[in-house]
Amino acid sequence: MKEIVLYTDGACSGNPGIGGWAAILNYNGIEKILSGGENQTTNNRMELMAVIKGLEAIKEKCKVDIYSDSAYVVNAFLQDWIGNWVKNDWKKNKGQVLNVDLWKKLLSLISQHDVTWHKVKGHADNENNNRCDKIARGEIEKIRKTL
Repeated sequence: MKEIVLYTDGACSGNPGIGGWAAILNYNGIEKILSGGENQTTNNRMELMAVIKGLEAIKEKCKVDIYSDSAYVVNAFLQDWIGNWVKNDWKKNKGQVLNVDLWKKLLSLISQHDVTWHKVKGHADNENNNRCDKIARGEIEKIRKTL
């Protein structure tokens, strides 16, 4: 099975506000960068979109190491929040789980791969996380210029 490393990040100017996301895929030293944004969104949606878009770019079953600074995304899997949400019909103690559409899409995508989640410290010493952050913020600026 091919091994891919996926770095992701999402950003938002205002929350909600203009958002951007970025994903860097690395396979055997070959890098692919993906990015995009939305005019009216939230930071958490952009964090999820980064992972979704990165996984959508993978065309066959692979071992995927996903690196993200989003506790929201990573802990949903490492602490099995997602399992409880699914079991409770996407409800939690304080009401409905947000971003259910994206969580369902992400669950479908990760079921196609052997995924390992890695939480990295944001805005610190992880070069590819910092690159993703810069690219995501660049997407915000692109959208801002069109408004």
